Amino acid sequence: MSDGLIDGGVLDGLFQIIDSRHGKNPKTSYTAKLLADGRGEITRKLGEEAIETIVAALDETEEEVVNESADLLYHLLVLWAEMGVRPKDVWGELQRREGISGIDEKNSRPKK
Repeated sequence: MSDGLIDGGVLDGLFQIIDSRHGKNPKTSYTAKLLADGRGEITRKLGEEAIETIVAALDETEEEVVNESADLLYHLLVLWAEMGVRPKDVWGELQRREGISGIDEKNSRPKK
């Protein structure tokens, strides 16, 4: 696999496509169908893809982990679109956390 021209911008572009599917025909677009089915179905699919990624990591090839990871990211982006979360918000949060110990960051969160 080449690391050449592919970067995180692919996710921004995919998100724009996903977000544009709001209100489109669910008979002709899987994304439109997921969005029409609502958050419960989207989160069910996201969980299913997370499990498939884990199984691939434990029992399958690197190629299968790549495939399942792509499915997982796609379904996460569908969830973001359904909830009105924008990738730039998530990227901003990741940038805010840059250089902070994961332990320190987690400890700084309000207790639930």
